[in-house]
Amino acid sequence: MANPDLELQGGIFTLLSADAALVGEVGGGIYDAVPDSAVVPYVTIGEAQFIRSDASGLTAGDVYLTLHAWSHEPGFREVKQVAGLVVDALHHAAIPMPSYRLVSINHRRTRTFRDADGQTSHAVIEMVAYVEKL
Repeated sequence: MANPDLELQGGIFTLLSADAALVGEVGGGIYDAVPDSAVVPYVTIGEAQFIRSDASGLTAGDVYLTLHAWSHEPGFREVKQVAGLVVDALHHAAIPMPSYRLVSINHRRTRTFRDADGQTSHAVIEMVAYVEKL
């Protein structure tokens, strides 16, 4: 069976990598696994959870997806800017998926905080998508 959260992750990576405003802020810094050579600011595609809600022969469900924005700039301006660009690109976006139809994708919330190292500003962006199997 096709994996809806993996398919959505691929579509999100493609969409974010093509977003001119976001690329202008983070360059090529959009990752699933962050390389040692990464330069902040950057975005990581994080945790995901698929909750099935099949009905009447329809395979469907919600994908809860977390993305992260990272910065070393003092204060929260840069990390909030990057997080806002991610939300702008994804909220209500049309994202093609090979085996599923994306019915909707919505921003749920964003939290910003300083990581324990005292230098890294971190934003956690939570999205939820509803998908149906083709």
